[in-house]
Order: sequence, then structure tokens, then C-alpha cells
Amino acid sequence: MSRKYLPAKGFIALLITVLMAGCASQSPSSPEKIRQALETSQTETAKEYIIGATDVVRVSVWRNNDLSVTVPVRPDGKISVPLIGDVQASGKAPQVLAKDIERELQSYIREPQVSIVVTSMGSHEFTDRVRVTGAVGQPTSTPHRDGMTVLDMVLGAGGLSPFASGNKAMLYRPLKGEVVAIPVRLDDILERGDISTNYELRPGDILTIPERSF
Repeated sequence: MSRKYLPAKGFIALLITVLMAGCASQSPSSPEKIRQALETSQTETAKEYIIGATDVVRVSVWRNNDLSVTVPVRPDGKISVPLIGDVQASGKAPQVLAKDIERELQSYIREPQVSIVVTSMGSHEFTDRVRVTGAVGQPTSTPHRDGMTVLDMVLGAGGLSPFASGNKAMLYRPLKGEVVAIPVRLDDILERGDISTNYELRPGDILTIPERSF
């Protein structure tokens, strides 16, 4: 697991901005921006996982089981490790934290070897999600799963409402500090079997479906 996302507060602010923009306008982004957003694979966007507050980490010290512990990252960003006490964990990649602990343990044991495993990613509870809003049975926010598509998200939200304008749906995707608006033709997907816009979702995606104008 090696993803790095916007901090939770920044992501929530981005989400609010996107939803407000979606309500104000349903204009798609430029064809070039859409192409970039769709061609960027999940592997390409994956970066180092950065530990955050409320994560739980397993600190394993080779041949020193009494020093190996599973501990939560406190709100102040620190963890408590036997012998050396508090260590800053938040904001670091697991391998960086491991090296920091090894350096501190050198005063107590010879050639320490430390590994860090993140056993609970609480700090990414909201950033590693996809959302659907608007004219669906039940607007929802759900953890992202590999292979999840637009259609999966809509069906999981109870399908389109009777008043939905499915072919005017929009998929909003964060990309390099921007939000790209990608048109999705849900009516074509559901009624004609045209899956050309049944895009695979990425963490942070927001799908919005407007109601028809009468």
C-alpha cells in the first residue's frame, strides 16, 4: 500500500468546492484535460504511503520481540516505542520511520533492524473513497476498491432515481491540483449497454447525476 493523498482537511475542502462547482455548472473540462485524467493509471498516481494520526503501526525489531509493539499514532503525530520513548511518526513514510527508530535504538542494542507495517490506515479514511451524489436512490461514500467502475458505484447507490438525467452525469477527478470534469452517459450504459463511459474509478472520484429539467 503505497499511496499518498491530500491531507484529510484539504481533501474535504476540495470536495466541497467540487460539489458547489457541480451545482453551478455541468460544463466538462477540455478534451486534453479529460484525456490526461483518464489515461493516468492508478499505478502512475500511486506514491509513498505517508503515516498520519489515527493510523496504527506495527514496529518490529529483529531478534528483539520485547521491543516489537503495535501502537496507534497519537493526535500529536507521535508513537511510543520501548527504550526510546516518543518518536515522531506522522508525515513520514514507513521506511523513513524505521530508519529513525533504528538510529535511536543504536544507543541500546547493536545493529538494530526495524521494519514498520501500517496495520490500520485511519488517517486516510476519507481520502481513499469514492462518492456519488445527486439523482440516485441513496447518495453514498464508499471505500475505493480496485476495478470499481462508474456502473458499480451507481448500482451500489440504489440506481438512478426516476427523475435522473443520466446522460448529463459528470465524474470529477482530482489531477495535479485541479479537478477534471468528465462527462458520463449513464442512460446509454444502463439502457443501451454502451459502456464507453463506464470508467474505472480512482480514489477521490466524485460522480454527480443531475435531475431532468421539466
